[in-house]
Amino acid sequence: MSLFSRRTRQPGPPPAPAEVAAAPFEEKAGRHLLIEDEHVPSRMTGVHFTVRIEGTWHPLGDTSAGHHAPGALARHHLREHSARILRHHSVLELPAARDAVNATIARPMSPEPWLETRGTAHLTVTDADRNLAEEHLRRAQQGALEREETHRRIAFLQAILSDPDQRVAWWIDQYPERLSELAQLSTAVKDLRPPRDSTRDGLDAEVVWFVEQLLTDLHTPHQREVFLRALTQTLRTLGSTDLQNVAGRWLSTLDTQPGADTA
Repeated sequence: MSLFSRRTRQPGPPPAPAEVAAAPFEEKAGRHLLIEDEHVPSRMTGVHFTVRIEGTWHPLGDTSAGHHAPGALARHHLREHSARILRHHSVLELPAARDAVNATIARPMSPEPWLETRGTAHLTVTDADRNLAEEHLRRAQQGALEREETHRRIAFLQAILSDPDQRVAWWIDQYPERLSELAQLSTAVKDLRPPRDSTRDGLDAEVVWFVEQLLTDLHTPHQREVFLRALTQTLRTLGSTDLQNVAGRWLSTLDTQPGADTA
């Protein structure tokens, strides 16, 4: 080949300008995303999960007029979903928290109509966060025990003080040197009602409370007679034969009591 022919060779294509260089790997090929060492609040104040999320994002249709950083939007979306779920879990229940997060973010989600994303979360807990969570739990358990004991003591006093006979016996036992104050105590607690049995269902508890209060309010034989006559008439109308017979026996016993007012 002559020197002249080498000089007349056609020049090759110019190099690609810098502004049209290949896009970053994430945007062009893989569309993978990674979120590492995120400290996400748990259900307990001041206690955090350490979260690592691996995921992918995919465009749906034409994205030429869409978001300039779809990867960032996908990461933000996975962060928000994970944080919202983990706020309802304790770091002491790591498997349950992990399953709850992955049950949501592992399925396809669309933060925008043109974008689909999904991911997998890996959760860990630092020793400091675990120790703090255990301290939270101990305090919560201690508080629950103290509240239960307070409730028990209040219910006990309510039951004692609402019953005139038990009230007198309890006061004599507790404060034998203050018997002169017993009348004041009786006046102070005269409107106190006995506690309701929390082990019964709603209607059953209401009926029991009503009957107990009714018996407390029927102070005189005449009041009891009026009530029993009205009750037997009501039960006769309702067709409750067994209850009517019981009420009738109570009424006949009342009629035979010395000094009973049957007027």
